[in-house]
Amino acid sequence: MRNELRITAGVVLAALVGAGCGSAPASGPQSPPIISRGMAIRERAADPRPYGAADTAFGLAVLGAWCRAEPRANVVLSPASLATGLGMAYLGARGGTARAMAGVLRLPAAGGRALEAGLQARSAALHRLDSPGVTVAGSDQLWADPSLRTLRSYLNAVATGYGAGVRRVPLLRNPAQAAQQIDQSIAAATRGQIPRLLSPASLSGIGWVLTDALYLHAAWAMPFQASLTRPGPFAAANGRRVSVKFMHGGDFRTVRAAGWTAVSLPYRGGKLAMVALLPGAGAGRCPLPGAAALGTITARLAAAGPADAGRAGVALPKVSLSSRASLKGLLSGRGMGVAFSPAADFTGLSPQACCIGLVEQAATLRVGEKGTVASAATAVGMAPTAVRVQPSQIVFDRPYLLLVTDTATGEPLFLARVANPAAP
Repeated sequence: MRNELRITAGVVLAALVGAGCGSAPASGPQSPPIISRGMAIRERAADPRPYGAADTAFGLAVLGAWCRAEPRANVVLSPASLATGLGMAYLGARGGTARAMAGVLRLPAAGGRALEAGLQARSAALHRLDSPGVTVAGSDQLWADPSLRTLRSYLNAVATGYGAGVRRVPLLRNPAQAAQQIDQSIAAATRGQIPRLLSPASLSGIGWVLTDALYLHAAWAMPFQASLTRPGPFAAANGRRVSVKFMHGGDFRTVRAAGWTAVSLPYRGGKLAMVALLPGAGAGRCPLPGAAALGTITARLAAAGPADAGRAGVALPKVSLSSRASLKGLLSGRGMGVAFSPAADFTGLSPQACCIGLVEQAATLRVGEKGTVASAATAVGMAPTAVRVQPSQIVFDRPYLLLVTDTATGEPLFLARVANPAAP
């Protein structure tokens, strides 16, 4: 697992294999236009909350596995972004592959139009979070090699559920160019927070890439006063005590339940809040609340009644986190292994699609006195099962050499220079 988890900068990338602040976006080729989009069907209104609960349970499971693999490391991930990237892949899965993915993703028991309606409601709810003082921006895309066929029914499904269109990039013929174009799109969507996600090597043999990018810049409803920020001791996971800068503020809603002390830190407008969760003393090295317990805690924090939650001041460290992980091994171990094997069935995406080849995530999170800046992205790439890629053509249009040789000994039987093929 250690080789699977690399802690660096932040975005989620998943690849399917088959036959406000920060640096400027990476330079490179301009993102190609969306040249094809499925028909987005406006479904009946659905409840997005079961999908929020599913993404929370899925995110807790991923965080727990990651923490157990790297118990001393800071970790930041975006369950919403990871669930979107894998969710777009799931729409093309069939049979046992679909059942395995649905189980790991904790998807509600719904299929067909009901599933697409739920995903559409989830996407719409995320878009509604953008408001004065809070910027929430996202981008979902399907990138496909021009030589591959993508089913119209799949394009309709991802357009309906995620609003995603298709961009053509030379994934099979020129993965370096494709990586630059996809990275540039992600960098733009994350305001430069994630300038690079893919490498040409990571796209070797990949014919489709599904990407999700998410950016958040949110101001606190009650900002912390910078003048109150001061150093204090922190017991790190490696057993050492370190000095960190603590922000100090007062009168936040708090709940104590299931061995956790939780504090709600609302952002401007009241649509978003950060929940800070402190485990009890003596908790294990990777304590996590269960999904049900966390649901109870967040519900009590959000309830209007004064009896549901108390009030307290907090001392919260300033943090600047970034993580990057290759999650293929982790997800395989969670029960999604068939989706990464030649036995996978992604014929709902294309008759040429085989299986998931890579899942990457990168994410960033900065928490300061004024608010929070965070970003994440997910890409799911798929390679074709057995497609012969026409090699690039080399034209011998100037004088050249010919060598006839014994392959075993290297003995040159004939050697020639062709200066003019038209001459005798």
